[in-house]
Amino acid sequence: MKDLSTKYLGLTLRNPIIAASSGLTASVKSIKTLEKNGASAVVLKSLFEEEILSETHYEIKRAEEDSMIYSELSETLDYIDLHIKEDRLNEYLNLIREAKKEVLIPVIASINCISYEDWTHFTSRIEEAGADALELNIFLNPADFDNKEFEKVYFTIIEKVTQIVQIPVSIKISKYFTRLGLTARALSETGIKGMVLFNRFYTPDIDIEKMEMGQGKLYSNPEESLDTLRWIAILSSKVQCDLSASTGIHTGNDVIKMLLAGARTVQIASTLYRNGPDHIVRMLGQIEDWMEKKGFNSVNQFIGKVNAEYKDNPAAFERMQFMKNFSRIG
Repeated sequence: MKDLSTKYLGLTLRNPIIAASSGLTASVKSIKTLEKNGASAVVLKSLFEEEILSETHYEIKRAEEDSMIYSELSETLDYIDLHIKEDRLNEYLNLIREAKKEVLIPVIASINCISYEDWTHFTSRIEEAGADALELNIFLNPADFDNKEFEKVYFTIIEKVTQIVQIPVSIKISKYFTRLGLTARALSETGIKGMVLFNRFYTPDIDIEKMEMGQGKLYSNPEESLDTLRWIAILSSKVQCDLSASTGIHTGNDVIKMLLAGARTVQIASTLYRNGPDHIVRMLGQIEDWMEKKGFNSVNQFIGKVNAEYKDNPAAFERMQFMKNFSRIG
């Protein structure tokens, strides 16, 4: 029997496969199914900052238009603001509490955020509800031309949240930074315990018959994992926190590659939608078979085993590989 256990965010997990934040982690029933099929932890479906704030603003606007219930001196708006936020938050807190009662694996809460405003004080309630850790999916869109402090927002969010909670905090980031390597290393030094590479943006497509913009591919494909693999290898020896790989991870072999590059865990969703929760069992079987073939008894024996080439000078290594590949073309 191979030892697949690993450490992530200070938590001991029975294997490296975590069910990522998605509709599959939005109910206690589905979380129990994921645990039964081998998931070592779950990241709950995200609580969206905009979802709370936009509904609050909508209800406030309606109240302002009704002179019977609104005046500048009334407490109506304060009540609406508090009530809606409390209602949304309580749904989420109940999910955490119920999941903690029903499963033994760690339950990681998730907040999808775009600013450091009203929502940050919610995090103490999430901790009180029993979440084992908190993942901040900081979803700053590179197509936003209004945000002039793109990177500063990350640091401010982390600072505010880590001052409030004691549970481990991880961040899920995009790859759209001017200097991703330097920024990731700086983020890792803020006190966070983990970093997830990468969040996946909406992918559009165009219907050339209707000449309309529409939804592109909803689920990831294996080719999308290559960028993640590259950056896991580059960053794993440079950052001061655990790395978790996300996007395009569909098989046990994909998991092995991410671990060899230096990830402590992987997060999966698309492959579960396509193949069902029992696909985790198959993925774990692939990992064990490979370990048996290679003579490894534990996952920790090969985490980061092939990232040595990146350690000293990743930029020079990548330049050399580019030159080698380019010279073969023509």
